[in-house]
Amino acid sequence: MKSIKIFALTASFALAVIILASFINHKDKIALKKESVKADGKGFAVVELFTSEGCSSCPSADELVARIQKENKDKPVYILAFHVDYWNRLGWKDVFSSADYSKRQNEYASWLNLKSVYTPQIVVNGKKEFVGSEEGTLRNAITAGLRANPAATLTLNAQKDHNQVTVTYRTDGVDKNSTLLLALVQKAAQTKVERGENGGHTLSHVQIVRKIQSQSLTGGNGNASIALPEGFNTQGWEVIGFVQNKTNGAILTAAKSEFGTSVNASR
Repeated sequence: MKSIKIFALTASFALAVIILASFINHKDKIALKKESVKADGKGFAVVELFTSEGCSSCPSADELVARIQKENKDKPVYILAFHVDYWNRLGWKDVFSSADYSKRQNEYASWLNLKSVYTPQIVVNGKKEFVGSEEGTLRNAITAGLRANPAATLTLNAQKDHNQVTVTYRTDGVDKNSTLLLALVQKAAQTKVERGENGGHTLSHVQIVRKIQSQSLTGGNGNASIALPEGFNTQGWEVIGFVQNKTNGAILTAAKSEFGTSVNASR
């Protein structure tokens, strides 16, 4: 009889432990679920790639951002490929290169306390930089950006007007130490490289920045004009805009507009 009581007591204790463990496990699952929902914000990711057709390490980064662009076409992921000009003296002049883009990369070197610039380099949301072919790092940085909740908003609408693009913009929540940057972007192109480190190869590019200009923000709303480069067409181009802190380079919000439509990043 005594052994039966001990067995019953042991069984009851074991059952209580199982019930308690199940309750804790269920509670943990609820907590994880809540954390996941909380982390899923209304963020964005501005991916700036500094690249060159004269750099043999750059095609892998170009291919990576092309995959990212395709995978995230319905998400607020804004890719900007800046072709720098300092490779041009080494055997091949990149037709998409500009000293303005090299200057921008050097601005990031100052903001992020880097000793020098290099290619391929990626900067995400003006805060995190790394080698442009590091796929895992890029994906993690994009995920972090999308999960964040930006404090500001931007809406763009771009229209072709004769030999220029007219961009109407509206911002909210930006501070006085910020500026609006507008990039005119060619969505895709190919180049047959004849000389230099990539000589003999045909390179494919996406999201090529053809022009970028800053716009001071007074009152939060306004219009800007961008002169059209040669080869422009409304189907293969778009405008990407973003608001950037002029002191530390952090990007506060971003948006894009194809011609006739607009997409905004919301708070």
